[in-house]
Amino acid sequence: MKKNRLSYGLFLALLAAALLASLVLSMGFGAVSLPAGEVAAAVRDWLIYLWDRLLGHSAQLPGGATATIVISIRLPRVLMAALVGAGLAISGVVMQAIVRNPLANPYVLGISSGATLGASAAILAGAFRLFGNYGTAFGAFLGALAASAFVFTVAFSGKGSSSTVKLLLAGMAVNAICTSFTNFLIYTAEDADGIRSVNFWTQGSLASTTWDMLPLPFAGLLLVGGFFLTQFRPLDVMLLGQDSAVTLGMDVVRLRKLYMILSACLTGIMVSMVGTIGFVGLIIPHVIRMFTGSEHRRLMPAAVLAGGIFLVWCDVFARIYLTNVELPIGVVTGIIGGPFFIYLMLTKQYGFGGE
Repeated sequence: MKKNRLSYGLFLALLAAALLASLVLSMGFGAVSLPAGEVAAAVRDWLIYLWDRLLGHSAQLPGGATATIVISIRLPRVLMAALVGAGLAISGVVMQAIVRNPLANPYVLGISSGATLGASAAILAGAFRLFGNYGTAFGAFLGALAASAFVFTVAFSGKGSSSTVKLLLAGMAVNAICTSFTNFLIYTAEDADGIRSVNFWTQGSLASTTWDMLPLPFAGLLLVGGFFLTQFRPLDVMLLGQDSAVTLGMDVVRLRKLYMILSACLTGIMVSMVGTIGFVGLIIPHVIRMFTGSEHRRLMPAAVLAGGIFLVWCDVFARIYLTNVELPIGVVTGIIGGPFFIYLMLTKQYGFGGE
């Protein structure tokens, strides 16, 4: 047992070190290549500047081309990648546990299609103009929550008791409805630039990330993700099935609703910032289970770190693969994640929920 704890601690430390190294190294890639030493020096000088300002000392913001590229453009971008990757990964872990389905992901509640519809309405129909530059993000977040609320209403009402099958079917129906309305907006729009923006947004992009976009996903991951990290015992019991959970005195219906609402909020925040990025919430939990097992106390912290690492490097690939053109990051997550996931499935022993 002690050896297992030591091995897991080492694995977690390696993931944390890999995430930190990824944040620094990834900032060297782009239209202008920068050595890792210069990137680290720029970040160090910026942190010193912040510390001096915090202490009330007079300090000058680091200048120069390298500092501007690193601090103003690439650092907020890689931090957003890490936050979104971590948020989608932990949402994927939770959704797979509460619906007991290895194919579940953060978008199972229709969040992605609802967010796409809201964003499309903002871009093509001019909705949410009141919110200025944040109109698209607000529309996406509102659409995600509206879709999730509709799925909840369908799944937990009507004839018969609620079930995971009913929930999944409701999610599929809402996804089809929202997708149809989005396609209607696209085909009736006359704004060619807007249509391109919608198509790019539906596959995700971190290109427009700025510092003022970071507080909301950071707060969402800190609060919701932090809460989920304390819920490992109920999530473990849910994997045993509803009958077993009820026998152990757990209010499954109440907890499932709570976890779904929080997961929908967290995923909606992430999607509203960067668009729909698929595959992260599906494959990262499975990949990490191959190393930690299905116990959520071990699984969730590792999935958070691995999700951040994965999306940081997918973003690097998205911005350097083509010259002067950036790939949608959702395309990259599928191209890289899919084959890698299949390779691990073929070469490592794997189980889901003790199976």
